[in-house]
Amino acid sequence: FEAAVKEAHVGAIMDSYNLVNGTHMTQQDYFNNQIAKKEWGFDGIVMSDWDSTYDGVAAAATGLDLEMPSAKFMNRKNLLPAIQAGKLSVATLDDKVRRILRKAIQFGFLDREQTDLSIPRYNQQARQLALEAAQDSMVLLKNEGDLLPLDKTKIKSIAVIGPDAYPAVPGGGGSSRVIPFKAVSYLEGLSDYQQASIKVYYSRGVPKLDDLFDGTDFMTAAGSSGQSGLRAEYFDNINLQGKPVTTRTDRRVNFHGSLGGGAPAANFSARWIGYYTPQSPGAYYFYVSAKGGYKLYINDRSVLDHWQQQEGETVYSCHEMLNAGRSYKITLEYFEKGSDGTIGLGVVSSENLIDPAAKALAAQADVAVVFVGFDPSNEKEGSDRTFQLPAGQDELINQVLSANKNTIVVVTAGGNVDMTQWVDRTPALIHAWYPGQEGGTALAQLLFGDFNPSGKLPVSFERRWEDSAVFDSYYPQGDTKRVAYKEGVFLGYRHFDKSSTKPLFPFGYGLSYTKFKYSNLVVSPGIVKEGDTVTVSFDVTNTGEREGSEVAEVYIGDDHASVPRPVKELKGFTKIHLMPGETRRGSVTLDRRALSFYDVSGKQWKAEPGDFEVYVASSAEQINLQGKLTLQTGTAASPVAVRVAQPSPAVP
Repeated sequence: FEAAVKEAHVGAIMDSYNLVNGTHMTQQDYFNNQIAKKEWGFDGIVMSDWDSTYDGVAAAATGLDLEMPSAKFMNRKNLLPAIQAGKLSVATLDDKVRRILRKAIQFGFLDREQTDLSIPRYNQQARQLALEAAQDSMVLLKNEGDLLPLDKTKIKSIAVIGPDAYPAVPGGGGSSRVIPFKAVSYLEGLSDYQQASIKVYYSRGVPKLDDLFDGTDFMTAAGSSGQSGLRAEYFDNINLQGKPVTTRTDRRVNFHGSLGGGAPAANFSARWIGYYTPQSPGAYYFYVSAKGGYKLYINDRSVLDHWQQQEGETVYSCHEMLNAGRSYKITLEYFEKGSDGTIGLGVVSSENLIDPAAKALAAQADVAVVFVGFDPSNEKEGSDRTFQLPAGQDELINQVLSANKNTIVVVTAGGNVDMTQWVDRTPALIHAWYPGQEGGTALAQLLFGDFNPSGKLPVSFERRWEDSAVFDSYYPQGDTKRVAYKEGVFLGYRHFDKSSTKPLFPFGYGLSYTKFKYSNLVVSPGIVKEGDTVTVSFDVTNTGEREGSEVAEVYIGDDHASVPRPVKELKGFTKIHLMPGETRRGSVTLDRRALSFYDVSGKQWKAEPGDFEVYVASSAEQINLQGKLTLQTGTAASPVAVRVAQPSPAVP
């Protein structure tokens, strides 16, 4: 935030929904007034996130200038009595008006039309920019045996498999979602790449959830004595208490919005009881998709328990070994605190989970590309998505890997996913994030080597959810709303540096089709005093046969601080583009804050004199150069260049 205010000169900053130390951020005088407006000199607007205002008078008094999306609390009805009672000054409101008008004038909102008709809505310059963004962001995580880039003179057929292959998934759900004029799917990008010279085959591979829910047959009683469907009970409370307001037979459980048929429209709970009879023995997968909270029982045994409100739809699954011809009692309990309801339940055997066509196409193609991950329906703001991949995608990957050794897995998601079931068998792996409208074009170009991947992970990818620094503290216990940030500053790569557990892929990691060598580290000046800036410079050489870009990362280690500190922290990075055999010098400038930590007791940033380690790296685990920097007491020193010896690569 401080950099955004002081360096980017943003016009507005937004208060979030959460409470900090028991107080809503929209009522935080310490941040809104004391830090942002006074200490940082912020002259812009402090606005609320949408509906994150809870007390209009308290918010107005503690620095909130603009309530969004409407004046639900900060309005005449609430503020005028507070002014008349002396609880709120007119000067406070005047300051808010000035801040809003100041930015409206500064940004030209009052002087001109804000729609610039000279810019075409659909134009090739924007498409090119979107393509470059997709190219730069995709991260190559594995490339065993140099499977990539593919040789376009040898590849005659590609099997494109998976739910994220088509249609395009340019972004996740929520406020960030933008619907482009035309989004190029991975299937279209690969099919268009070489036109008719390469045959591109397609299979979704796994069923759509709605089809799975609608295709599951339940009976109201065991055996053949009942009727088709489940016995449903609907309650006008969220705790399944009292007498149901509606009892009926539901053919299936697959509701989006209203549950209809006399069911309550808001703040309700429901229970479905039915029987499922498998036709063949083996493993069966049970899927539940819900907005709200739910529990699933098989023969009165709990198998899924997510009895807490989810504001967005989430999907969880479990698998059970079932016997043919036996009727299994299925009980699903559900509640929704808001309005309407979103709930689905489906069962499928492991044999029918994967489309046989997917494996057949993979077996006959020169290379198979499996596109897995999420989409706006299951990864969005307002709710947590699962760490596991959705419905059957792990099994899909494994079956394709068994059918074709030249298999590439492409993950579309906003973050890490559980890869434990297949990552060690997978020769090539790409994380594409949400690539925007030109994602399919960029992915095809990456696979065939039209550009060299240079993306690096902005987060650490843990192997298991249990390896995360916040595994034991992320979810509050019981009904409490208090979350203790037990990890402190040891989050992400800082956590893994401290822990004996290693990540699956470290922060800053990303492969290339070429190789880079680091040398000639210089820290100048090597001895600094208060107020000095430091330049860390080094050479990077492309020792491979392809042109490419390397993102070099500079970390600082502080092992003499009076408070617990990470082994190292990222303080800067630079991207260097190199032709084969070319060497260029990179540099990163560090200021006083690069050597500082936040002193909680003193409420200020503090740099303690002593020696600091300087690391130049290609990832948090791959340290290429290491040097030293000394901070002395006193005023700024005159620049003195200090050349640092080149140690062998080490991981601190």
